[in-house]
Amino acid sequence: MYKGDLHIVSTGKQSTKRLVEIASQIHPYLDAFHIREKNCTASLLMDLISQLEQKRMPRSKIIINDRVDAAYISKVKGVQLTNHSISVKLVKNNFSPLQVGSSVHSLEEAKAAERGKADYLLFGHVFPTNSKAGLQAKGLKQLEEICKSVSIPVIAIGGVKPDNIRDVIDSGASGAAVMSGVMDAPDPLREVQAYCAKLAF
Repeated sequence: MYKGDLHIVSTGKQSTKRLVEIASQIHPYLDAFHIREKNCTASLLMDLISQLEQKRMPRSKIIINDRVDAAYISKVKGVQLTNHSISVKLVKNNFSPLQVGSSVHSLEEAKAAERGKADYLLFGHVFPTNSKAGLQAKGLKQLEEICKSVSIPVIAIGGVKPDNIRDVIDSGASGAAVMSGVMDAPDPLREVQAYCAKLAF
């Protein structure tokens, strides 16, 4: 039975209390939980990680967006880099314990991240999504092209729902990342379980 990876990404909309509450419910079903809180200082990030650990979320599942310093010091799983972050190569050369993901939006960016020794790619947005209103979705065809062109895992993001996540896997992705589809849902646990049901087959 194949199971694609499921990453959940925080939205920056929830209070710390609500974020921790959601994460504590859903983490047993996840492969990774991305802390994407752009307005958090390093000290607030460290406090958030401590609260998540108190709720039994393993640090080995936590990925921090952009903040290499906080990720390295807190000894979490890794860091997710964007186009304005420190380069993948520099992070890999200087912070070797961290798993490094790179957010990419084109084949050229995907190949560059692979050359920099990224451990995996986050590619999107694959489907239309409110968080990228007005921007054309990349689509499954481009996702498939990237999956075939690189040898590292590709995680699809953007508009992924339980009813299309199998299409993402069939296109060659190793898994999917979800933000508002879980974090903004009335019942995040039920939504995560719906994704997992489609990923395990």
